[in-house]
Amino acid sequence: MELLRAADTVWNASRVFFERWDVSPSQFNVLNLLRLNRAGLSQSDLSRQLIMHRSNVTGLVDRLEKRGLVARREAKADRRAYRVVLTRAGTRLVCKILPRYYREAAQVWGRLSTNRAASLVADFQRFTRNAEQLALDLRR
Repeated sequence: MELLRAADTVWNASRVFFERWDVSPSQFNVLNLLRLNRAGLSQSDLSRQLIMHRSNVTGLVDRLEKRGLVARREAKADRRAYRVVLTRAGTRLVCKILPRYYREAAQVWGRLSTNRAASLVADFQRFTRNAEQLALDLRR
């Protein structure tokens, strides 16, 4: 329950944090992923990395594209497919957000040491693998 409570609290706080830029936490995650992948990503790639259904990614991309923050570009290898890329306006926005995001994220982590934070990440990864395995076992 504490893990769910922490996740819910962080998500709600992030919604409040991103309101000043009129983006949702999920929209920011798309922008940040595209910042890290300059050549762009397919919506399937975004879906996998965001752990989100592809139809939800379509809505996110549509809203960001409408604001001029991302664009869809044809994939060279397959003209039926496209890649989502960050626009200049999207780059400016995400670069405006990141310094404050990092400062406030550091406050959330508090005085947790780097080693303890790494240990927590490893624990969460193990927790996730265990839950995935349980779900697979239950389906059999």
